[in-house]
Amino acid sequence: MKKLLSVFLVSVVFIFFIVAPAVAKTTWNANSVWPPKNNHSIGLEAFAKKVKTATNGELELVVHSGGALGYKGPELLKVVRDGLVPVSDMLISGVAGDEKLLQIVTLPFLVRNFDELHTLINIARPYFDKSAEKWGQKILYTAPWPGAGLWTKKEVKTLADLKGLKTRTYDKNGALVMEAVGATPLALPFSEVYTSLQTGVIDSVMTSSPTAVDAKFWEVLKYFEPLNITIATDMVTVNKKAFDKLPKAQQDALVKAGQEMEKIMWAGVKKWDGSMVGISKKNGIKVVAPSKKLVADLEKITENIRAEWFKTAPPEAQKIYAEFRKKVKR
Repeated sequence: MKKLLSVFLVSVVFIFFIVAPAVAKTTWNANSVWPPKNNHSIGLEAFAKKVKTATNGELELVVHSGGALGYKGPELLKVVRDGLVPVSDMLISGVAGDEKLLQIVTLPFLVRNFDELHTLINIARPYFDKSAEKWGQKILYTAPWPGAGLWTKKEVKTLADLKGLKTRTYDKNGALVMEAVGATPLALPFSEVYTSLQTGVIDSVMTSSPTAVDAKFWEVLKYFEPLNITIATDMVTVNKKAFDKLPKAQQDALVKAGQEMEKIMWAGVKKWDGSMVGISKKNGIKVVAPSKKLVADLEKITENIRAEWFKTAPPEAQKIYAEFRKKVKR
């Protein structure tokens, strides 16, 4: 009997010290729709590494980039809410179809540079946190994109030069801008953009510099006008139920890693943009700096787009906008 008891106790000790740690490890999928070499996917990989190191491997995030998990951008708030993936990177304005307040980030010509964008995001963050909570998730960090400009076959210097363009736009706000200036916006899948430029279906694209490099626009376009029509921002969120199940130390590690990653991503966006524009120039794209008059004309002609959005926006939007205007003094 004593021998059996000894064997039992040894087994219990073995299970506790050997098996228990293996069971304690948590592995999560982390989703990114961006290509593996895109800075946002690279950032998510760096974030996952920080979390693994901080938790001694007890929490591991396996990053699936390039949309490998099959989820599309506009559905990602629902995907994380439903626990289909515990962590995901998503374009803030890209999920605004489910949460209208988030669309404020890419109202055309609301922000004029990265510093103003950062100001807007900092003001909006408490409201965005509440929106995320409503959708059963927690924002771990935000990360900006370079601004969206126009990539064209003909040089654009004035408002009149925009009239008649056939432009591929990536969201509703972009389409409204092109309509306002007398151009024709087209909503094409990005996979069709290059051939559409070759065949003349479109003659211009509204997008940021990394996308232009990915698509090798220099083969089918000649000019880039860095207008900062909109400057988009991503956010990385975690399913709140999954987060709450973690030990406190792992929760803290996730939050801290997110704070560190946010600083890195915001600090690096200007360099990223400059690098991508540099690659484009090296391959033959001519960068046409917009005049103050062109920017002023575009801001004026898009006033109605912003005003119409605010009419149906949540009350929080006006609070964000009022504080933003006070901060940037306009």
